[in-house]
Amino acid sequence: MSASTAVPTGWPRRCGTHLLGAPLATALLLSLLSGPGAAAVGRSSDDPLQRAFTEAADEYRVPVSVLLGVSYLQSRWDTHGGAPSVTGGYGPMHLTDARTALASAPHPAHPAHGGDDRRGDGVRRQSGPAVTAPPRVAPPARLRTLERAATLSGRSGAALRRDPAANVRGGAALLAEAQRRLGLPPSRRPADWFGAVALFSGADDAATAAVYAQDVFTVIRSGAERVTDSGRRVALAADPGAVPGSTRIAGLGLRTADRRRTECPVTVACEWAPAPYERLGDGTYGNHDKSDRPRSLSVRYIVVHDTEGSWDTALSLVRNPAYVSWQYTLRSSDGHVAQHVPLKDVAWQAGNWFVNAKSVGLEHEGFLAAPDAWYTEAMYRSSARLVRHLARRFGVPLDRQHIIGHDNVPGTTAATIRGMHTDPGPYWDWAHYFELLGRPFTPTAGPRADAVTIRPDYARHRPMHTGCGEPDRRCAPHGSGAVRLRSAPSHEAPLVRDIGLRPGGQDATTGLGDTGARASTGQRYAVAGRRGDWTAIWYLGQRAWFHHPRGAPTAVGARAVLLTPRPGVSGIPVYGRAYPEASAYPEGVPVQPLAPLPYRLLAGQRYVVGDRLRGEYLYATTFDTAGHRVVRGDEWYYEIQFGHRVAFVREADARVLN
Repeated sequence: MSASTAVPTGWPRRCGTHLLGAPLATALLLSLLSGPGAAAVGRSSDDPLQRAFTEAADEYRVPVSVLLGVSYLQSRWDTHGGAPSVTGGYGPMHLTDARTALASAPHPAHPAHGGDDRRGDGVRRQSGPAVTAPPRVAPPARLRTLERAATLSGRSGAALRRDPAANVRGGAALLAEAQRRLGLPPSRRPADWFGAVALFSGADDAATAAVYAQDVFTVIRSGAERVTDSGRRVALAADPGAVPGSTRIAGLGLRTADRRRTECPVTVACEWAPAPYERLGDGTYGNHDKSDRPRSLSVRYIVVHDTEGSWDTALSLVRNPAYVSWQYTLRSSDGHVAQHVPLKDVAWQAGNWFVNAKSVGLEHEGFLAAPDAWYTEAMYRSSARLVRHLARRFGVPLDRQHIIGHDNVPGTTAATIRGMHTDPGPYWDWAHYFELLGRPFTPTAGPRADAVTIRPDYARHRPMHTGCGEPDRRCAPHGSGAVRLRSAPSHEAPLVRDIGLRPGGQDATTGLGDTGARASTGQRYAVAGRRGDWTAIWYLGQRAWFHHPRGAPTAVGARAVLLTPRPGVSGIPVYGRAYPEASAYPEGVPVQPLAPLPYRLLAGQRYVVGDRLRGEYLYATTFDTAGHRVVRGDEWYYEIQFGHRVAFVREADARVLN
């Protein structure tokens, strides 16, 4: 789909990079992920799911804490109504049956991206051979564990997919078998099960298996307790003494992944799978640009994507020089990471050249339009560790104006707004992700503050979305971090309008791909009014109201720096990139016009400032990097939270209020 092609109302716009169709123990113990939350108090429970864990553990002589810890890392004990995960996993134990999952997958066919402006930079001609999806191959063993669990437990595949108790029993059977394969007795000591847990991960390399097992034991040591998506309260009592005596897993027969060129923390299992930098034979090249960041350009953003395809498809496509690129891909089943582009270089991943030049892109194996195709806790944790590492390396603030989704990247000009992508979408759990990052969204100001941070209760907040499988099909009720915005304080009021997405002035819709009336968890906005259970924020040049009852709040008070237009003007322009003024461009580098977006920031309105940035442009249009230039202007910009996406205003046009 071309970036300038109109998208039918309600359809999600897939990611611009999206697809068609070792000693780690010590570092992990000291890592940021000290646990999933407050330690749970051990106690008996009458909850059927809790009993299922206890009974399965007794039957297969697996410590119940090990069974609960493995399940937490796969599903956080959720059942997802029997729907498969992005990798074909079912139930709280994430038993995988990729063939069945693919046969019933609701995902539409993936569009080709040969017409996309893959760099988000109109200066360089986009061409090259057509890209097609690689042929589908049989699922690997890690995606076929349910069949083995059925054999071991005596339960049918259908029962393991639909019945949580049977699913837990199947997982316990797999763990017991893994312990037997290692020649070990069914010990009562959780620490003796490290190798079996590593095998349960399904990882084919030793580092990933070790990281996975360490994460499970981190959960066991700290404990956890939560109410699941089916309303079940499950608890894992903290066991601080569950420290494996040895984390060596050399005897498991797993390969050693090549991580020699990777730029990952030791707490993440990472391997090198390079994206090619090659001439394409028609005067163009792909699939990224050589650079020297951060000496040449500062890195200010980390962009979260989903792949809209499988792990194997993602790796196949990123290795194609005619396709696009991103820095990292994360696998859902076990949190394994592949790095493709050195951090010093610029990947073509965000559809906005200014953002590309100043960001790192992370692709997460997953689908936007499948609410119950969940991302595993293993992947969330690997991603959070990687992001913290990158943020420390480049000085990127851990907030939602710097750790952004692809759906928060602005269009470069008015013509590109409708073609911007919408992943990872409303089902990505930003609240949980930032808890893992060590930056939970807590109140930083009182309830009558001048700004708010959007923060609904993800599990209980279930706005109706359409566009799952077909444009008007209602998605299954599901937790969401997205808050819907209306033109007046009433559930009957129309949704606010986004004149960039709909120049004709039509109202926004409930479609998964419609970001025109949506605020997302962690985003901060200036308050524009309050009326009863409703709060208004300044959003795309207008007041936008969201339901914010005292008994079920969807935001918290925030301390923030705000700006407004400078005195004496009725409004100021808003930009999708912070490019230098014309006088800054040297001879031989074409001037990039300061093309405003079709919005205005009007007098009296206020917006939250996320950053102050110097106007900057990377001129890179040839395979030979000798002619590449970084143009820096004398003008500065403020990055603001303007709508669902970020935007930029000139410092000279604005006045900072606090």
